Amino acid sequence: MRSWTRGWGVVVIAMGIGGACGPIVQLDDETGSGDEGSTTSIPPPSTTVPSTTSPGTTAGTTITTTSTTASETFGESPGDETWSNFIPQPDDLDWGDQCGIFEQDCPEGEKCMPWANDGGNSWNATRCSPVAEDPDGLGEACVVEGSGVSGVDSCDYGLMCWDVDPDTNEGTCVAFCVGSEENPFCEDENSTCLLSSDGVLALCLPHCDPLLQDCNDGRACYPINDEFMCAVDASGDMGEPGDPCEYINVCDGGNFCASADVVPDCMGNGCCTPFCALDDLMPPCLPGQVCTPWYEPGLAPPGYENVGACVLPM
Repeated sequence: MRSWTRGWGVVVIAMGIGGACGPIVQLDDETGSGDEGSTTSIPPPSTTVPSTTSPGTTAGTTITTTSTTASETFGESPGDETWSNFIPQPDDLDWGDQCGIFEQDCPEGEKCMPWANDGGNSWNATRCSPVAEDPDGLGEACVVEGSGVSGVDSCDYGLMCWDVDPDTNEGTCVAFCVGSEENPFCEDENSTCLLSSDGVLALCLPHCDPLLQDCNDGRACYPINDEFMCAVDASGDMGEPGDPCEYINVCDGGNFCASADVVPDCMGNGCCTPFCALDDLMPPCLPGQVCTPWYEPGLAPPGYENVGACVLPM
């Protein structure tokens, strides 16, 4: 990744465009920003450009599922407690890290899940949660208990409910990374492992082509962890080339949040600028910008050799 990429260090998950602020995904041991009621979004962690503010990603295309109540979905846990109405167990229990996401070392009938143990909107611990009696599978619609950071959902073992809509508590089941925190990988070759929140969150998210913008509706292709991944487009009324940005996915699809010094007349620490095809005779660049290869010569992965970015000559 070129040094002109804006060097954000966190991914914040907002639960839908224009919706309430959703879970915060922390990267690189920095603290994400975003209070409930605000709009947040995703970052491309590049260590070459210092960041002054922590940005984020949004999780939240609305997904329609069949109407199912929490009690119908979750029933009872393997213990004596009943998990109903998405109410956590008593406060006098120790709700720190109880298990390992990669190890999945919970008792039979339970799975290890990320959650927010402080009542906030950021995943910061793990817990053993009951697996639903009739769990949802990979790629299927799912529901969560209470919020996207409760750590209780209707997905099967090894899966987590992602892109949760804050109004309906509905999302889609995605897979956890496998292997280890030191050597994580995804069983699906079309996905990339995103490690964040100090390793609490380890999810396999689909990678994409920034020129084709081949993500599902409501999502766009952004640069994250030196990879291109699909994330919710949280740009709202902003996000056009030249607009200031603090988060990667507050730029419209086909754009990314770049350093201010490569975008003409940028009025912020970073501004949105377009991706471009290197063989395009009329790239969608702002005045003074040139279409520059995204990757250093010889380092482009197969299929990404034509990816460029509109930047001012350095």
